[in-house]
Amino acid sequence: MMIDRTLPSILTPEEYEIFGIPIEYPESDGEPLAESDFQLAWIVYLLNVLGYYFRQRDDVYVAGNLLIYYEEGMPSSRVAPDVFVIMGVGNHKRKTYKVWEEGQAPHFILEVLSPSTVSKDRGEKKGLYELLGVQEYFMFDPVGDLISPPSLKGHQLVDGLYQPMPSTSLPDDGIALKSTVLGLELRTKDDGLRLYNSQTEQYLLTYEEAESARADAEARIAEAESARTDAEARIAELEARLRDLGEEI
Repeated sequence: MMIDRTLPSILTPEEYEIFGIPIEYPESDGEPLAESDFQLAWIVYLLNVLGYYFRQRDDVYVAGNLLIYYEEGMPSSRVAPDVFVIMGVGNHKRKTYKVWEEGQAPHFILEVLSPSTVSKDRGEKKGLYELLGVQEYFMFDPVGDLISPPSLKGHQLVDGLYQPMPSTSLPDDGIALKSTVLGLELRTKDDGLRLYNSQTEQYLLTYEEAESARADAEARIAEAESARTDAEARIAELEARLRDLGEEI
């Protein structure tokens, strides 16, 4: 009997054992990272700022478009959220994420909507994330015509079911939704999405923005130090002249 070993995900765990086929969990589902630049730009931004924000936390894992396997022995039971955050697991790179090995499902998931995924994101995936116990599920529409306004919607798990998150109106006509998991606000701003730290009253920076700000600060410090050195040299020069004139200092 010839067994098609290229399609192991359609078998049950018992069939794997019967036919002696090792269970494999592929690292790719063959799907592109994003449907277009509209989606890709926001996925990259969110991964960048969240990765930088949690860079010093060894127990926070930030990733996106990574296959999450949530049922042992069933490679077909998988999903690849655009952006997700998991608390209480190691902060290191992975090829795939297996829930039964890590002991934690994602706590925060955000899907950047596209025409080809919006139906699943609003229906099938929402139901799956609910069953997996994902505490917060956000959807962001980067083009503004895939869901009814506003372009950002959040859901919080309450007694095993998703409830819509309340939003706060902002002076610039945007809205803010509070993520308890992240300790941050998700804000719509200038037809886009930004993460905001209400404690520092600042928007989160990407790695590149943070490094640029650091370089600017170091340059200003160096400039001030140079000015101080020049002033000290000038004072020393004046004191020397006074001594030459026989003035008491």
